[in-house]
Amino acid sequence: MNALLFKAFADPTRLRLLGLLSGREVCVCDLMAVLGVPQSKVSQHLAFLRAAGLVVFRQEGKWRHYALAKPAGKVHARLVGCLGEIPGLKRDRARLGKILKSKEKCS
Repeated sequence: MNALLFKAFADPTRLRLLGLLSGREVCVCDLMAVLGVPQSKVSQHLAFLRAAGLVVFRQEGKWRHYALAKPAGKVHARLVGCLGEIPGLKRDRARLGKILKSKEKCS
């Protein structure tokens, strides 16, 4: 299982997704807006993160809202804890904050 965790954190797009989900639930439409990539690519990466046990989701209409999963062990917890220390991820979180303030709901 730890190998899958490290593979999840090794991909730049998946790392950015994890950073965006750090501390909040986020709709796929907002993840797409921040990353500037199509829904299919975001969904593929989120499927990998789900398989690794790193994210969970809830369905609301046609949209899925993702959040970080509870850590399943010490390695998982430490990796997630490092997300706040990665400088590039702070820019993504700031952009997400602006997007969330400027809209009401996914459409």
